[in-house]
Amino acid sequence: MIEFNLEIDASGLNCPLPLLRLKKALMGMDSGDIVKVIATDPAAHLDFGVYSDQTGHQIIQLIKESNRQVFYFKKK
Repeated sequence: MIEFNLEIDASGLNCPLPLLRLKKALMGMDSGDIVKVIATDPAAHLDFGVYSDQTGHQIIQLIKESNRQVFYFKKK
């Protein structure tokens, strides 16, 4: 299990709200901190992937379950 500094439960929220919550959280975090994001939007991995590519924040793990996705981001 990955240790994290903050958890965001974006269950039930659709694009772009999970991404906006992640962006807001990362602004208040230090470099190297880990944030866990729980999302039920099936397209969340697309938004988070593009965001990661554009910003340099790293997706260190993605767990896909039947009804949700769990992301672990490391702030650059």
